[in-house]
Amino acid sequence: MKLSSGIKILLADDEPHILQFLDLGLSNEGFDVRTAPDGAAALELALEFKPHMAILDVMMPVMDGFEVVERLRKTGAEVGVIMLTAKDEVENRVKGLWLGADDYMIKPFAFDELLARIQARLRNQFPLLIGAVTHGPFRIDDQRKEITYQNQVMELSPTEYELLKFIVLNHGIVLSKATILSRVWGYDFGGEENIVEVYVRSLRDKLGDKEHRLIRTLRGVGYRVDL
Repeated sequence: MKLSSGIKILLADDEPHILQFLDLGLSNEGFDVRTAPDGAAALELALEFKPHMAILDVMMPVMDGFEVVERLRKTGAEVGVIMLTAKDEVENRVKGLWLGADDYMIKPFAFDELLARIQARLRNQFPLLIGAVTHGPFRIDDQRKEITYQNQVMELSPTEYELLKFIVLNHGIVLSKATILSRVWGYDFGGEENIVEVYVRSLRDKLGDKEHRLIRTLRGVGYRVDL
C-alpha cells in the first residue's frame, strides 16, 4: 500500500524490536514516522511533531499509553490514536476508548491489519490527505470514486465500488458476509445475506476472475482477497 506523502505517524513502544519493525514497515509505505521509547517522550514528540496518527503501546515506562492519550486529547490535538496492548481485557479497551483512543489492536497482530486500520482512521479523520491508494494491481481513488485494475478503470456501480474497495483494503483478511453487509450496506440493512454473493459474482465477472483466485470463497466463513 502506498499512501500520499506527508502523512505523519508517531510510534511509541518500549519494546525496541516492535518499534524498529513498525518504523521500517510504515516508512516503507511512505509515511513520515517518528518513534518514542516511553510515554513521556511520546507526548513531548507529539506536541512538536503534530502527527496525524499516534500508535501507542498501553504499558510503557514513565507514562503509560492511557495517560498519553488523555493528555493529547486535553491539548485539542487532532490526531487519530490506535492503542496496542498485550492483554485482551475488556476493561483495558473500554478505558482507552473512554480516554480518547479511536481503535485497539491486540499483540501480536498482522502488519497488514494495522495498515488497514490506519487507512480507515485517516479516511475518516483526514479525507483530504488521502490520495490514490495502490494495493497490488488495484489503485483506489476515493475522491474520484474510481478503481483501476491492471491500469484499466473499472465500470462499477456505487455499491460495487464500495464492496470492492472494502475487500481490497482488507486484503488477506477473511471477511464474513455479516461483516461485509454491515460495512458496505449498513447496520440497518434488512435484506438477505445472499446479496453479497450476487455482488461478488458481478465483481468476479468484471475482474475476469473465473477461477476465483483473486476473490476467494472460504465456505461457511466468507471471502478473502489475495493479492
